[in-house]
Amino acid sequence: MSNLPRIMIAGTNSGVGKTTVTLGIMSALVRKGIRVQGFKTGPDYIDPSHHKFVTGNASRNLDTWMMSDSVCRELFERSAINSDVSVIEGVMGLYDGSIDSTGHGTSAHLAKVLKTPVILVISAKGIAQSAGAIVMGYKEFDKDINLSGVIVNNVASNSHYDCIKRSIEETCSVPVLGYLNKDKEITIPERHLGLVPSEENIGHSNLYEKLGEMVLKTIDIDGLLKAARSAGVFPDYDKSIFIDSGGALHINLAIANDNAFCFYYQDDIELFEALGAEIKYFSPLHDKCVPDDADGIFIGGGFPELNAGKLMENETMRESILDAHNNGTIIYSECGGMMYLLEKLIDCDGRSFNMCGVLSGSSRMENKRQGLGYVIAEATYDSVICKRGDTFRAHEFHWSRLLDVPDDIVFAYKTRKSNGKQSGTDGICKKNVLASYTHVHYSSNPELAKNILSTMVKTSRNKLVAERQ
Repeated sequence: MSNLPRIMIAGTNSGVGKTTVTLGIMSALVRKGIRVQGFKTGPDYIDPSHHKFVTGNASRNLDTWMMSDSVCRELFERSAINSDVSVIEGVMGLYDGSIDSTGHGTSAHLAKVLKTPVILVISAKGIAQSAGAIVMGYKEFDKDINLSGVIVNNVASNSHYDCIKRSIEETCSVPVLGYLNKDKEITIPERHLGLVPSEENIGHSNLYEKLGEMVLKTIDIDGLLKAARSAGVFPDYDKSIFIDSGGALHINLAIANDNAFCFYYQDDIELFEALGAEIKYFSPLHDKCVPDDADGIFIGGGFPELNAGKLMENETMRESILDAHNNGTIIYSECGGMMYLLEKLIDCDGRSFNMCGVLSGSSRMENKRQGLGYVIAEATYDSVICKRGDTFRAHEFHWSRLLDVPDDIVFAYKTRKSNGKQSGTDGICKKNVLASYTHVHYSSNPELAKNILSTMVKTSRNKLVAERQ
C-alpha cells in the first residue's frame, strides 16, 4: 500500500487549543498550495465542518471505539489517497476516550491504528520549565506513540517560548515545532454543543486566514511535513465498507440539511449512495415540503432549539412531514430530528414551539447536559434499523429531555454505557418511524444502513402496489 503522509494534532487536554492549531495548520498548508484532507478523532460533528471550510474537502470521522481497526483504516485510506497530506485532529486529551478503560476511542489508539506521528499541543499558560515534565509524561505513558513534535499555544512572549522550548527539547528529545501567541481575538465562537458550526461562522471566515498567517510565521511547516512524510507505509486492512454492492436498492432518500439539522457523517452519506440511494437534500427551515419522490426521510441532529421559531413558522413543511408519515413513508431521526418530530419543543426560557406532531410528547431544553458519551444499544423491538436482539455501538450528546410521552410508548432499544452500566431506553418506535437520541455512524456497522434502506424500498414498493390497486 502507498505511503500516505499524515500527522495527528493531539492535545494534553480539552481546551488546550488543538482545534485552533489544527485549523491554522490546515489553512497554512492550503495557502502553500498543498492538498489537505482533514479527519476528526471521535464522533464530533462540528469540528469537521470547520476542516471542510478551510480545506475545501469533506472531513471524515474515525472512532476506534465504534469502529474496528480495519474500518478506520479503510475510511482513512479512501479519502487520504486523494490528498498531499492528511491532518487528523484529536479528541480531548491524547489518552482520553471511552470510560471502559480499554483505551479505545482515544487519539492515542487511533494514532497507533493508523501508524501516524503525533504532534502534541500544550498550553503555555501558567507554566515554564514544567513544560518538559508534562511532555515527558505524555511521551512515556505509552512508548508505542510516535511523538514527533510539540506545538506550544498561548505563549506570552519570545522569552517565555524559549524557556519552554529548551525545557522540552533538552529533557524529552522531542522537537518543538513552533507556537501561537496568546490572542483573545483569535477565538472560534462556542455554545452548548461546542463550537459554532462553520456554516454559521461565514462572517468570521477571515479568522481561518488569520490563523494560517500566524502559523506560517511561528510554526515550522516544513518540520510538520517532514513528520507527516515519516509515517511510512500505511498498514494493511480488510476492506468491508465500500465494496461492490451494485447499488441495487434504487431509492430516493430525503435528508434534512440546513442550520437546524446538520449533523451527518460524510462517509455515511457516501455509503448510502454506494448502496443505491439517491440523496435528495431539503431544508425544514426554508423549503415548503419534503421532496415528492422521497422513499424515505432522514432527519439528523443539529440545533432545532436555536431555530424553533422558524421551524414552527414553516407550517407547510411540518404538514408535509406529517402527511408523509400518515402515508407510510419511513422516517428515521436522531436527537434534534426527534425533537422536530414531536408535538412541541420547549426552550430553556420555557417558550413552547409547535413541531411536526408525528410523535406524541415534547422535548425540553435544560441548562445542563442530559446525555453524553458512548452507548451500546440492544434492540428490544424490531425497527427500521435492526431486529430484536441486535446490538450496535453509538454515541449521544444532548441537552434536552423528553416530556409528556404516552405511557404506552414503545422504545426500540435499551442502552448501556461503554463500561457496561445500564443507562436507560431510547428510540421511540411508532409504525414507520424511529426517533432517538442515539447517533449512529453507519460505517461502523453497514448492516444498519442496508436494513434502513431496504425497509424504505420495501415500504415504497408496497405503497406503489396499493396505489395501483
